[in-house]
Parts: sequence; C-alpha cells; structure tokens
Amino acid sequence: MVHIIKDMDEFKTFLKAAGCKLAVVEFSAKWCGACKRICPLFHAMSLQYQNVMFAKVDVDESRELAQTYHIKAIPTFQMFKQAQKIFEFCGADAKKLEAKIQELIDSHEIFEGGERTWKQQ
Repeated sequence: MVHIIKDMDEFKTFLKAAGCKLAVVEFSAKWCGACKRICPLFHAMSLQYQNVMFAKVDVDESRELAQTYHIKAIPTFQMFKQAQKIFEFCGADAKKLEAKIQELIDSHEIFEGGERTWKQQ
C-alpha cells in the first residue's frame, strides 16, 4: 500500500508509524510523464515489500514538503530510517529503486525470532 501524504503533519505521522522500518517516499506530480510510468511499479513494490512503508507526495499539492525536503527534480525518491533520511535519488529508474530497497533491507536488518529489526550501527 502506498500512503498519500498531503502535508507536514501527515508526513511526520507516516515517519513515526514507520518506526524502525525502511520508509520510501516518492515526490512526484500528476503532469510528470516519468512519474506516471513508475507509479504502477512503485505500487507493486509496496505490495512486494511488506516490511517497508511506501508513501507518495504530490509536489504541486504539498509545496511545503517539496521545499523542506529540497526537491529539485521529479520523481525523487527519499528513504528514511527512524525518521532520518538515509538515501535519495532522482529519476524513474525502477531497477535502481528496487536494488536500493533490497540493499537497505539486506544491510540494515537482521532476523530475530522471525521479526526483522534494524541492526545497530
């Protein structure tokens, strides 16, 4: 499931709800062709990676968030852990996005009693 974020309060609530889970946020716009192309792939990833939280921010509807998070191009993907940004990239490269999600899952999580938790670094 991809959460739709409309303002700073919703964004903070989303990051808080993510807690120790990886949170992936797509900053995009309805008129953006590249954003439209990656949208179904982003949604599919949200269904595939159940232990990752996904959200989408429309930069035209949420200008404050776009400015706060220094969005200069779309789509931009930002990844967060415990409300801290840990990675960012621009462009509609689904392979790069999925590879980075997988890398962050593999490098930052361990299994404890069937539960995934973030490694302490």
